[in-house]
Amino acid sequence: MDRNIESETGGTGHVTRKAVLRAALAAGLTAPAVLMGVPALARTLTGSEVPPALTPACDDGDDPTPPQTEGPYFKPNSPRRTSLVDASTPGTRLTVSGYVFGLACRPVAGALLDFWQADVNGAYDNTGFRFRGHQFTDASGAFRLSTIVPGLYPGRTRHIHVKVQAPGRPVLTTQLYFPGEPRNNTDSIFDPRLLMTVRDAGGAREAAFDFVLNVPQHPGPSPTPTPTGTPGGTWAAGTAYRPGDSVTYGGRGYACLQAHTAQAGWEPPNAPALWRLL
Repeated sequence: MDRNIESETGGTGHVTRKAVLRAALAAGLTAPAVLMGVPALARTLTGSEVPPALTPACDDGDDPTPPQTEGPYFKPNSPRRTSLVDASTPGTRLTVSGYVFGLACRPVAGALLDFWQADVNGAYDNTGFRFRGHQFTDASGAFRLSTIVPGLYPGRTRHIHVKVQAPGRPVLTTQLYFPGEPRNNTDSIFDPRLLMTVRDAGGAREAAFDFVLNVPQHPGPSPTPTPTGTPGGTWAAGTAYRPGDSVTYGGRGYACLQAHTAQAGWEPPNAPALWRLL
């Protein structure tokens, strides 16, 4: 059973649709099997700890993950990578994993997630790209980030910044928080709905969080990015683009902002995080 199912029952014993979907996706089940599997998953719930309020579960149109301020330290053009650390990086290792869902609790494949955070001393790298990187969700809407527990700096509690964007949709900018931090009570930006589920793991820490984007969805097979926009031009899915590369699409020119391999659904007009109109 996924360790985060308990944290999404709200202390009532009721299994949210998002929690069931995450567990089934992690087990490799299809969407119909997810919905039919609610009783089987529910009977494995244990524990009595009442968790803090998390980002609301999907409920067919309400309560997407709340946005938060970008802050002064965001930088575009982060490298595409799922790990922000190497063997020599100081700090407590942290793995953050989860899923990106739409409003109907269905996973969003190919969603862009751009993470940035402070180092172990509470400092941001504003000249390079240490502790900065972006990635895309896989076909099941899952993501996984290897990093460290960020350090503290004056005025803020411990947090990780992230931008999340479904193909062709607006960007969600928000922050993720750690439970049990003393500064959570004094940080004016802190939002308990953005608390991750965190546990110790042999000297490291493991965290989980699921994003619910304001993306309309309908029942059916697991979604895949759908090509949109006017076809034509030099842009092509499957091509590896680097920052500064130029393409045309739909009769207009675009410059690449972030290194990536093009895929359907991320045509230049639909991916402002990746392309700038010339």
